Amino acid sequence: MASLVGEKILLDTDIGSDIDDAVCLAYLLANPACDLLGITTVTGEAVKRAQMASVLCELAGKQVPIFPGAEVPLLVKQHQPLAQQAEAVGKWPHQESFPEGQAVAFLRQTIRSFPGEVTLLTIGPLTNIGLLFRIDPEIPYLLKRLVLMCGVFTDRLPGVGPLEWNAIGDPHATAIVYKSPVAIHRSIGLDVTRQVKLPASEVRRKFQNGLLRPVLDFAEVWFRSADTITFHDPLAAATLFDDQICTFEWGQVDVELINPQLTGMTHWTPQATGPHEVALGVDSQRFFQHYFTFFG
Repeated sequence: MASLVGEKILLDTDIGSDIDDAVCLAYLLANPACDLLGITTVTGEAVKRAQMASVLCELAGKQVPIFPGAEVPLLVKQHQPLAQQAEAVGKWPHQESFPEGQAVAFLRQTIRSFPGEVTLLTIGPLTNIGLLFRIDPEIPYLLKRLVLMCGVFTDRLPGVGPLEWNAIGDPHATAIVYKSPVAIHRSIGLDVTRQVKLPASEVRRKFQNGLLRPVLDFAEVWFRSADTITFHDPLAAATLFDDQICTFEWGQVDVELINPQLTGMTHWTPQATGPHEVALGVDSQRFFQHYFTFFG
């Protein structure tokens, strides 16, 4: 079943590192069922990340508020200081400057303006969201749902280790977020997202028009060190609009903070009455058919 038109979404993203954030934002802007209320960026060079987001918003003709957020994790060292793909920003019209130091306040104000209506979609390390939930503990109760591209929850896919980049990017913020009492607290983890990928050759063929054209320019930076795109973040977003793409199970997620070698690891325990909804499987063909529907 697809969601109703006008799904109010706030996007928190580290666009500019892995290419899938830009692929996700293009999808949200192209999807007429998405009412994108705003974008916050996170990790190093947050302003450059905001500029990348503005490229897509400008091309889409949408006035979406964009706020650079936290560049430094709560306690650990920053592992993602640079927004490498921002070197391609100059090829496209974009906003140069943004209100700084206001990202968390913007998230708070927007969620409070639409109690019970906003989906918070996070596709980067969780520093902004950890700060938000600590500053205003009522916010989790005011969300419609929280959807994360975060964590690893099963060992069903060979080659996927126990650690996932967003979860370990700010493990203490991750722990704060997983302890938050959101009514629908959904995670799409690396073990599932790794099953939706395209080779560079296919991306170059498909990303030729509209909002995907600047994404391809960003992707050419990504392809200097990779030969595929894995659609981690777009998959998380797509579950908001087609609930048949992934299968889910409820349970309990706990975040490792004791073992220094596994800090940020997500421990998953299935529980019928657990507080966390975790993706366990994906229909890859259905996902790609759904995604490219919006790009003609």
